[in-house]
Amino acid sequence: MFPSRANKHLHRLLTQCKRQQYGDVTTRKASRLVLGIETSCDDTGAAVLSEEGTILGEYLISQKEVHLRTGGIIPSVAQQLHREHIERVVQEALDRSGVDPGQISAVATTVKPGLALSLGVGLKFSLDFVRRHHTPFIPIHHMEAHALTVRLLQPVSFPFLVLLVSGGHSLLAVARGVDDFVLLGRSLDEAPGDTLDKVARRLSLIKHPRCSTLSGGQAIELLAKDGDRSKFAFTTPMGQMYDCCFSFAGLRNQINMTIEKKEAAEGIERGTLLSCVNDIAAATQHTVACHLAKRTHRAILFCKANGLLPSDTPTLVVSGGVASNEYIRKALGVITMATDLRLLCPPAKFCTDNGVMIAWNGVERLREGKGILPPHADVSYEPKAPLGIDLTSQVKAAAIQVPPIRINIKRTSA
Repeated sequence: MFPSRANKHLHRLLTQCKRQQYGDVTTRKASRLVLGIETSCDDTGAAVLSEEGTILGEYLISQKEVHLRTGGIIPSVAQQLHREHIERVVQEALDRSGVDPGQISAVATTVKPGLALSLGVGLKFSLDFVRRHHTPFIPIHHMEAHALTVRLLQPVSFPFLVLLVSGGHSLLAVARGVDDFVLLGRSLDEAPGDTLDKVARRLSLIKHPRCSTLSGGQAIELLAKDGDRSKFAFTTPMGQMYDCCFSFAGLRNQINMTIEKKEAAEGIERGTLLSCVNDIAAATQHTVACHLAKRTHRAILFCKANGLLPSDTPTLVVSGGVASNEYIRKALGVITMATDLRLLCPPAKFCTDNGVMIAWNGVERLREGKGILPPHADVSYEPKAPLGIDLTSQVKAAAIQVPPIRINIKRTSA
């Protein structure tokens, strides 16, 4: 729904207050402004940031409820929804910031990786915008933006280790600079968020009275708080593979077979909620967390052995949609405590896809003059795109055996 007249009046008052607090953008001649646009998957987001990192205005429309009803993201549906929303989202971000299009110093937009149809919508809109307003364009790598978001929120110096986990990606990398990454590990099949969503669908959690409006990952996390993970002993993936890559497809098959056996034992049809659904959720979440923690532990040891992290205040940054899971954060906290690393996680609202992280990546690149293109440059999107220099084979060759660390997190009822 569009704002009522009363809401528009309130918005103008808030904009005036913001200008009094941060200074009117028309008088801040020294500060450049970046418009960030995000459409890589199922969120249409936009934000305006100042060069100092002040969020002047942002807006986001999520498609998650639509895709929840269809049982997963349908690319053509996501594309159509982005088309319907993008103009309004960008205009709302500009209105909230009190900024005119002509005041924007650069437009930063996700062009890789992601769903092709979704990326195409954001790129087309952005190129039309920059050509109409003669504005420089900054193409953004989605995972790079996730990795750097933490630097908007607090001082974090390069280099640092980053674990990016979401519905579409999982990787471990060392961030050495704004556009300088070393890849240590990546997903070999499906991402952890995808696994959690698929398990939730197999368990029919949308029918659970507490989960009907939640994403699959959120439903698993909620029910796991009342579950006993020890009731199901799922095997942590890749136990004999001494690298930092991830695999979740085999774990999902384990869980699916367990669900089938329990349905047979309880005499219920597929699509009916199991009595032990909380316990399966808890065991699923715990095994995913252990897999992420063990691979991250090996990455930390590899970095220390090869001087990839500073000796003073080495840092692990965890970001992406799955990073909002508190249990997974605590599991990673066990590892960082044992290895003397600082653990940093952006707030949940900045872990999921949003325009702020894209705008911030644009700010970082604008400051350093990296990857800035003229408005009429020929730009294309890339559904698949690696991040940085690939060292995964060197990590595997090192064959570092990780000492056992017990991930024993006390259950807290919801």
